[in-house]
Amino acid sequence: MINRVVMVGRMTRDPELRRTGSGTAVTSFTLALNRNYNSADGQQADYIPCVVWNKAAENVAQYCGKGSLVGVEGRLRSRSYDNAQGQRVFVVEVQCDSVQFLETKAQRERNAQMQNNDFAMPGPQTNNFQDMQTVELEKEFDNSDNSFNIMEDDIQF
Repeated sequence: MINRVVMVGRMTRDPELRRTGSGTAVTSFTLALNRNYNSADGQQADYIPCVVWNKAAENVAQYCGKGSLVGVEGRLRSRSYDNAQGQRVFVVEVQCDSVQFLETKAQRERNAQMQNNDFAMPGPQTNNFQDMQTVELEKEFDNSDNSFNIMEDDIQF
């Protein structure tokens, strides 16, 4: 059987770091994943609960926050428990094997500031956030001499 999950999304809240009775770190967070369509109720994203353990849990809690762009690889896990009212609650979540940080804290803060500025501006809205990302990518991959240093050994076939 195959049970693999690979997702890229933004955290909807700050990660919660807890410790088990034996001191093992466990962090939980929720990822928002954009949909390519609006559902019947108008929802444009899926919200997926995730759990990560041990050293990775400590790193996620320390370096990530609400709005962080992360890549997650793991597996689906289902469990159940009885809540305070005595009702059985079933939970499906992603048990993360790895969490990749896909942007720096400075990038996240700059993106959040730009999004806040977009919402505060009167008049028609533009997607300055996406335009800025495009400009940054163009600068990063600017190859002004238009030459590529590809050796014969670099070609795999």
